Amino acid sequence: MTKLSGPLAGIRIVEIDAIGPVPLAAMLLADMGAEIIRVARPPSAGAGDWDDVGGDILHRSRTVIHLDLKRDEDRAQLLDLIDLADGLIEGYRPGVMERLGIGPDICLARNPRLVFGRMTGWGQSGPLAMRAGHDINYLSITGALHAMGKQGAPPPVPLNLVGDYGGGAMFLIFGLLSALLSAQRTGQGQVVDACITDGVASLMSLFYAWQPKGLWTDAPASNLLDGAAPFYRCYTCADGRHVAVGCLEPKFFAQMVEGLGLSDRRYDQNDRAGWPAMQADFTAAFATQTRDAWADHFAQTDACVTPVLAMAEAPGHPHNQARGTFVQREGIPQPAPAPRLDRTTGAITEPASADVADILRRWS
Repeated sequence: MTKLSGPLAGIRIVEIDAIGPVPLAAMLLADMGAEIIRVARPPSAGAGDWDDVGGDILHRSRTVIHLDLKRDEDRAQLLDLIDLADGLIEGYRPGVMERLGIGPDICLARNPRLVFGRMTGWGQSGPLAMRAGHDINYLSITGALHAMGKQGAPPPVPLNLVGDYGGGAMFLIFGLLSALLSAQRTGQGQVVDACITDGVASLMSLFYAWQPKGLWTDAPASNLLDGAAPFYRCYTCADGRHVAVGCLEPKFFAQMVEGLGLSDRRYDQNDRAGWPAMQADFTAAFATQTRDAWADHFAQTDACVTPVLAMAEAPGHPHNQARGTFVQREGIPQPAPAPRLDRTTGAITEPASADVADILRRWS
């Protein structure tokens, strides 16, 4: 495997293979130079699609070893790695690692500097801690899911970006790195209880701040940022494709209105009573040209009008190409490491397989 570089070079993390937030968190850490050892189950004839849900992209830039954690000898090898690691991340339900004999008490007793990162939907405690769930369930008890969609209709099924990845992976990484910094100063590791419901609630902080001030109504499609405002939503174009409009500020709104040829309407942007008529005007105007025609028309303005691109189109957008937002590997586009650092930026390396003995020799 290519020698890793980046701001996290020298950090050693054991990843217990999982689905959901854990592989994304490990990918981002590995992109930034951390050496991640992914502990996967031994290949078996009965393995299904969920056993490799990360695929070539989410599993990039790290070494995989195969251990059966129900076998004493394999657990012993894992503990040998943990002795030399800076951190561990896992996504089992509460108590599973303890039943396997590799819970935080055992691991921290062997390696007091270890940061033990635990990723769950409901958290390590609470009435739902032992229940099954997925992204949509975690969103549902935070107020986030209720805030999405149209009034009088069930909330739409969102991509798992808000729960698994926003409230999950990002908070796992934040907690892990915070605890690693603490361990470097104090020599003491600790357990990170990263819980998706906690993370999503934190992401909702702005709206919980707005609500008691009367700036947010607890009903979907009633507010500035939930599709109610005609100047912050998507519109259908003549070819059936869509543009996104986000001109919140008056000066940007004015440019959008002018670009649509509606300057004579003299809209009061903040007059909610006028929003239905405004939306009708915008809907009719955008329906007169294709998505790409509108994208070209507004490209050199600050009207905040952009094309809604399909995944297949996104890597070819000029801005994404100029920044190298996507990279091609074996003919397949994938997101490049982010964020960018000006001195020790991240990089993608080829995944590799190894055995525990090789890793222990390298880490010792």
